[in-house]
Amino acid sequence: MNITVAIDCMGGDHGTHVTVSSAVDYLQLDTETDIILVGIPDVIEAELRVLKTELSPRLRLHPASEVVGMDEPPALALRGKKDSSMRVAINLVKSGEAQACISAGNTGALLATSRFVLKTIPGIDRPALAVVLPTIKGHTYILDLGANVDCTPQQLLQFGVMGASLVSSVENKKTPSVGLLNIGEESIKGNEIVKQAADLLHDSGLNFYGNIEGDDIYKGTTDVVVCDGFVGNVTLKTSEGLAQMLATYLREEFNRNLLTKFAGIVAMPVINAFKRRVDHRQYNGASLLGLRGIVIKSHGSADRLAFCSAIKRAVDEVRGGMLRHISERVAELSTRTKPQLKENIK
Repeated sequence: MNITVAIDCMGGDHGTHVTVSSAVDYLQLDTETDIILVGIPDVIEAELRVLKTELSPRLRLHPASEVVGMDEPPALALRGKKDSSMRVAINLVKSGEAQACISAGNTGALLATSRFVLKTIPGIDRPALAVVLPTIKGHTYILDLGANVDCTPQQLLQFGVMGASLVSSVENKKTPSVGLLNIGEESIKGNEIVKQAADLLHDSGLNFYGNIEGDDIYKGTTDVVVCDGFVGNVTLKTSEGLAQMLATYLREEFNRNLLTKFAGIVAMPVINAFKRRVDHRQYNGASLLGLRGIVIKSHGSADRLAFCSAIKRAVDEVRGGMLRHISERVAELSTRTKPQLKENIK
């Protein structure tokens, strides 16, 4: 039986120009996936004509009459736009018509709407955003990236559970390592929340590595990196800014004079190989973990290749049974005698 994903075609900086074309591309790559295009029919059909593609049993259209603006307040989008392409795509997951949805739209609105429509898995307080980052050893998963600025120790524990479940489902690792981002490796380091979270993670039954520092992220010290949304978002944005700075410096140095330009031409194969290894587009797609359905947030500026990566991420999570993994791990923890966890189970 094919997997079905719903795509919010109207979201993102480029709208249907990217979302519809990426859907068409992905169907060529994966013959066991069906896609539902959600949005304003006239706009989607116009893009399909440009692509010389017709609707089919594997590529269906589901109408939506409204669009959530990229800067629209989440509360307004949640209450006032019940027929937005974003809301309709999420509704398709709730009804079971789709197993996952992808949107490049307003992050706050997606978080609010997904939580309202799908609800959280029993034992999970709040959903968290998780992304994949390249490392020396391959890649690592880090969460939370901004969905929860202030977190309790119990919520950081839940992030560790969800992150480990994500890796288990998509990477087929039974006991992925989990690290807690801190200002030092020693147990005496960090604020009280982080210290308490470390104790909970240590007793959780997870493969807890211990505290890790910022440089451990790109060393690939652990499979999962746990932090609150404030720290995670600053970490991600700092990494993006550093990458942009290094790319700018490299271009400036190669364009400094005729000799450096010639050196750049000679080094082009190495430069291109390096760019492929760190190309952020292949890591596009943040997983909104902890919900009773799979939701992927694509970067708003994603191009055709990047959005296709987000679709693949959604499909991989469905195939790997991510929701089942999270539910089972939370259930295992709930049987332990830790009152800190039990007080969060609804």
